[in-house]
Amino acid sequence: MPAESLVQRDAKVIWHPDTQMLSEPAPIPIVKGEGALLIDEQGQAYIDADASWWVNIIGHGHPLVAEKIAEQARRLEHCIFACLTHEPAVQLAEQLLELLPGSCTRIFYSDDGSTSVEVALKMAIQYWHNQGMPRLKILALEGGYHGDTFGAMSVGAKSVFTAPFEPYLFEVTYLPLPKPGMPFPLAEESLQEYAAFIFEPLIQGAGGMRIYDAGALDDWLSICRQHHVLLIADEVMTGFYRTGKMFACEYLHQKPDIICLSKALTGGTLPLGVTACTEKIFKAFLSQDKRKAFLHGHSYTANPLACSAALASLDILRTEAYQQRIVQIIHHHQLFLERLREYPCFQHPRQIGTIAAFEVLDEASYTSPLRDELYLFYLRHGVLMRPLGNTIYLMPPYCITDAQLAQIYEATYALGEWLLQRT
Repeated sequence: MPAESLVQRDAKVIWHPDTQMLSEPAPIPIVKGEGALLIDEQGQAYIDADASWWVNIIGHGHPLVAEKIAEQARRLEHCIFACLTHEPAVQLAEQLLELLPGSCTRIFYSDDGSTSVEVALKMAIQYWHNQGMPRLKILALEGGYHGDTFGAMSVGAKSVFTAPFEPYLFEVTYLPLPKPGMPFPLAEESLQEYAAFIFEPLIQGAGGMRIYDAGALDDWLSICRQHHVLLIADEVMTGFYRTGKMFACEYLHQKPDIICLSKALTGGTLPLGVTACTEKIFKAFLSQDKRKAFLHGHSYTANPLACSAALASLDILRTEAYQQRIVQIIHHHQLFLERLREYPCFQHPRQIGTIAAFEVLDEASYTSPLRDELYLFYLRHGVLMRPLGNTIYLMPPYCITDAQLAQIYEATYALGEWLLQRT
């Protein structure tokens, strides 16, 4: 009897994320990553057009990152972080605080983007509680996505992601995406009740790659700040040059009190979350009363391997070669989107930094039946593209070559011709 394939073995034991296991296409058995490519067990290479869920900015299999992880593993693979510390965690915190916009002075480590948001929300709520001035409400933007844990779901849009759990989510006040000249939609005196305002700066990712105006957001943040509402920037997706700057909040005059990071933080190698905050917030937890401590932690908080990977990724990201490549990707995307306008089946072409997006045929919908067709079409052209329903987006690793970008673009033009023939 022949040995079972990896896909057959997978089908017996694995439950994949964000996947309807009854009907969606079988997973591709990947055995190797190389630069912007993922390679399956048959040797077929696929361009990783979405950087493996937006995490892999420096490319797969980078030798420097592998070397740093291996070196750290031989020295110290992990230790409890509640009562111990280690060099990679301290060094990474030092570097991040130098790079982050605003006046953050403290780094709290967690496991991923969703947990970094949970930490931020708990920090903001307890900040007010510790001062005997509880503020019990949270502001968020309509259409946002902040993760799949319960606090993160609560502040995200009510959607297919959250529908079964809505009775368990806490109440949030949602504001529309700000537009130039749009007045602040709440009575300003009501802001005294709000602990924090959480937002994805300039672009909402899983909500459909919706880009919005920095100046309009700034105006609303200024109003919130006047009433001491803490500002939480969810930069889990937007951080590390995705919007053209190191962090999207660099486009804003009003800097956040709390910043959430993950995804590209380690270059796409190991899970790690960061919640950065100002000294004002940190000091609200200092007390002889231990109940005022921030009683939150994760078993793998500040894992040395993950911190070492993040340090290596930051070194690579700041090299002249990668900085130049980011500029080139932005330029190539601009030309690509201009040509897309020739195809009536592609709607709302848009770009911010290295992110390009558009809709296929109709309004954006995460559950669009087109999604599987689009996914398989790109796959046949050697491109791994996981659309958000009928929203297609390009967010490649920065090491992607001009030829590989051209292959993605040509696949998209071919998609346009195919759709025009169908209609």
